[in-house]
Amino acid sequence: MTKPDLARRKRLYNAEARLSWVLAALAGLIGAAAFTHTAGYFVTFMTGNTERSVLGYFHDEPDLAVAAAFLMVSFLTGVVVASWCRRRYWSGHPHGPTLLTTLSLAAASILDAIIYWLTNATNIDLIPILLVAFGVGALNTSFVKDGEVSVPLSYVTGTLVKMGQGIERHISGGDYADWLGYFLLYTAFCSGALLGGLLSLLVAGWAMLITATVVCLITTGYTYLHQDRHGPPATS
Repeated sequence: MTKPDLARRKRLYNAEARLSWVLAALAGLIGAAAFTHTAGYFVTFMTGNTERSVLGYFHDEPDLAVAAAFLMVSFLTGVVVASWCRRRYWSGHPHGPTLLTTLSLAAASILDAIIYWLTNATNIDLIPILLVAFGVGALNTSFVKDGEVSVPLSYVTGTLVKMGQGIERHISGGDYADWLGYFLLYTAFCSGALLGGLLSLLVAGWAMLITATVVCLITTGYTYLHQDRHGPPATS
């Protein structure tokens, strides 16, 4: 086995990889909370929002089309703000965007709990979901290399494409490390979505948002107090 192959295998299970699985699972959980306790809004699926914003008018669903457009703007704003904060304030904390995601989820949880208390509505309102979409956009900037996102946490389409290319390279004489990392990332996202689906059967939407907030807060504390101090530095 060559040294590059050995290095790639080690990267499959290092601290950065394990953190990416946790954050991908968190993205899946957040997406499940949004989808199961709303009118069917997407906070992780911008391709779906793009199509819905355009095609909603053809299916006599203008409200969903407008909501999808707002969700895309909120997601994009999260990416921009998190990237700006990385450049200005988080040079020593490469996973700083998790803090922004935690704050967004906390604000969404509080707002939705207030709405639930006032109206007893079981579904999550659009405004809290816009905050969630902002947080997911920020979360996707958690892993950056050479100024570009290196691990797209909620971009499942891209993960599957890269996994498929890695499988082809393995078949053509490469190594299982060419695709296993993407498979583990995809599995983590699916596991988070499954957990979110199971939770949706037991608790209200605001409780799911609080669960996601707590998980993100714990992850943020770990990255700030341990990973970013003792783990391998992430270039930005």
